[in-house]
Amino acid sequence: MNSANNSKETLARIVFGKVVVSCALVGLAATTVFAQDEEGISFDGLVPVENARVAGAFIDPDADFSVFERVAILDPFVAFKSNWQRDQNRDRRGSSRISASDMERIKADVARLFKEVMIERLESDDGYEVVDGANYDVLLLRPAIIDLDVTAPDTLSAGRSQTFAASTGAATLYIELFDSVSGQIIGRAIDRQGARRGGGTVSWSNRVTNVAEARRVFGQWADLLRSFLDEHYVD
Repeated sequence: MNSANNSKETLARIVFGKVVVSCALVGLAATTVFAQDEEGISFDGLVPVENARVAGAFIDPDADFSVFERVAILDPFVAFKSNWQRDQNRDRRGSSRISASDMERIKADVARLFKEVMIERLESDDGYEVVDGANYDVLLLRPAIIDLDVTAPDTLSAGRSQTFAASTGAATLYIELFDSVSGQIIGRAIDRQGARRGGGTVSWSNRVTNVAEARRVFGQWADLLRSFLDEHYVD
């Protein structure tokens, strides 16, 4: 019991000790976070991943990813694109306007679904157990879904339940990888994905299509991480 509590306390220290820095970095993910010197090394010593299957990726060249058999995932940070609410409400009146509570609900739904899909994909087929505590074999993931760009069509259903839609290029994933014991950052990646449907857009006008498209996008990111870990894992 004490060991389990200690591992969770260690994980908590890593999380809260870096939370202020994390919030600052997320807002600069596409620029400052990936700033490189003349040799291509990032500001904190990470080196670029050659032939990365995402828009940008860096890892610690000295990190031993083969030791990680389990994964801990922090709750995703979710942020809409700048001025999203203002733009959505420009031509809306009354109850059709997007409220702050609508935005919080959508962010919570996106964060919950992202983590659910990530756990499903990582643990499937005897993969990587997802845990809550820190340990030498636990890789800590800190994901952020930023620049979320969705549109919410008018609805007249009881309870004013807002649905929402996404066009191609719906969100950007920014994720950091940490050694869960030391708290040392050993990798980060950024990528932008969106929903697809004929004509280049998709209407997420009901929960079925909404969840299906979101699962596809989040599943792609999860599979890329799973492939990266598989490539480095030594049985």
